[in-house]
Amino acid sequence: MSRPDLERLGAVYPKYLNAVVLHGLATAQAMGMGATDLYALGTLGFHGRMTSGELSAKTGLTTGATTRLIDRLEQAGMVRRVPDPADRRRVLVEPVGADQEDLDEALAPARDVLGRVFAAASPEDIAVLTDHFERATPAFHEAIEAMRKAE
Repeated sequence: MSRPDLERLGAVYPKYLNAVVLHGLATAQAMGMGATDLYALGTLGFHGRMTSGELSAKTGLTTGATTRLIDRLEQAGMVRRVPDPADRRRVLVEPVGADQEDLDEALAPARDVLGRVFAAASPEDIAVLTDHFERATPAFHEAIEAMRKAE
């Protein structure tokens, strides 16, 4: 990649991330929930079921705030608490997907607009984007872990 390409990437990338974050906030609002709740659901979707302490560590919330978050999500039918099959003294939190229709509806405008963007892309471009998203997602989670450890 040439130097001007790196400069352009450096200029575009923060704007892209800002748009993604703002889209997440708008999605949460459209679903009638807070962004933290939506992001916690996403964390459970990415990492799978976990203890409230693990969810607390992944989200950066205090244990008390995480308990209240789980209570809200459980009351809304989005998560459930289940006994850990490996240790019945522990409780795991898992998503139940009860409001997938609401999420699909909230994401429909972005899906439509981005669908037009992706429709103009070549199969090679789609392959590059797919590879980027597949590799960048765990990289972001790794960076989050590093940031949390540095606190």
